[in-house]
Amino acid sequence: MQEKRRVVIAGGGAAGFFAAIACAEALGAAGEVTLHEATAHPLAKVRVSGGGRCNVTHACFEPRELVRRYPRGGRELIGAFHRWQPRDTVSWFAARGVETKVEDDGRMFPVTDDSATIIDCLRRAADTAGVRVLTTSGVRRAEAAGPGSFWLTLTDGSEVRCERLLIATGGNRSSAGFTIAESFGHTIEPLVPSLFTFHSDDPRLVGLSGLSVADAAAVVAGTKLAERGPMLITHWGLSGPVILKLSAWGARELASRNYQFVVRVSFAPGRTREDVVRELSAARAANPRKQLATWCPLGLPLRLWERLVAAAGLAPVATWTSAGNAALGALAGQITAADFKIEGKSLFKDEFVTCGGVRLSEVDFRTMESRLRPGLHFAGEVLDIDGVTGGFNFQAAWTTGWIAGRAMAAGAGPAGDAAPA
Repeated sequence: MQEKRRVVIAGGGAAGFFAAIACAEALGAAGEVTLHEATAHPLAKVRVSGGGRCNVTHACFEPRELVRRYPRGGRELIGAFHRWQPRDTVSWFAARGVETKVEDDGRMFPVTDDSATIIDCLRRAADTAGVRVLTTSGVRRAEAAGPGSFWLTLTDGSEVRCERLLIATGGNRSSAGFTIAESFGHTIEPLVPSLFTFHSDDPRLVGLSGLSVADAAAVVAGTKLAERGPMLITHWGLSGPVILKLSAWGARELASRNYQFVVRVSFAPGRTREDVVRELSAARAANPRKQLATWCPLGLPLRLWERLVAAAGLAPVATWTSAGNAALGALAGQITAADFKIEGKSLFKDEFVTCGGVRLSEVDFRTMESRLRPGLHFAGEVLDIDGVTGGFNFQAAWTTGWIAGRAMAAGAGPAGDAAPA
């Protein structure tokens, strides 16, 4: 009687669960799949993501367009996304009773708006597939046990043997996954935060927490980093999609500056200072008796408009007709090129993503298998892959997890084409 293939998944996050399910479903009775999660709460990141709603993926179904949302890993993921992309993820969950919806910005959530829906689905699928899930039981160390197997030491000191090992322990530098990868000769690219908000004590922002601007452009001074999109003012400074995208693409650059830099914001993106001066002049001619601070012809939130008027040196009670050309020029400058000094960051708690991880050139993306140690696979954020906010990091986890799971079940060679859900 042929001995069952033993597969161990280290890490109980999105990538680990998806890999375990894919592997167990493909292996059937021919193998044993055990998932080890060091904490008492697997899928913890899934639970808190998207404000507790779980931003499952993004409605972007063209792989070449999809990879443009990844500051790191896009080139390596292009082939992977041709085999498992957001459409496959949506179909997989739908086949298991979870319907998803698309929001205006392309983000996809379960129709229940509850991350527990996704967690329950993954737990049921793992149970149905026969995955053995062990919590408070992490993989502490791994050693080669001959050419085709590993000896693993668990956090309780016990040892287990397996033929295939997947590291899906996430991007936390303290996790054992990076130590294990290094023990087999892998290079770990430096880990720094990838999605974070910008700290600023600028007086123009004080007291405006919760205020949002539908469309803004932001540039990090002295760099080529530039983004456009919605902006949110918080207690600590600046956030929202435009800032989070800047933080992702500039993760290493901004870390090298110790998060001390200037960001220039235009609240009238696509328009020059001269364009805005003309608009303000037209507003002055049309409404000469109105107070400057009580009417914004550009559609900006009034409280922000009041701050920009004051920053331009104009009295809040001044009328439009009292504002000369120089004053309108100063106001246009505040609108199109407002400089904010940034002094620090806060992690974006919904996704708390890092860049850095296992060097991608050392991994075969057809199987997610190590090029240095056969039988060792990687998936999820332990790799040097990160996406912008919007469900892209979860999609990378589903994709790399599925490919790794199928490949571990096959034993050698690339996983097959994307299978029906």
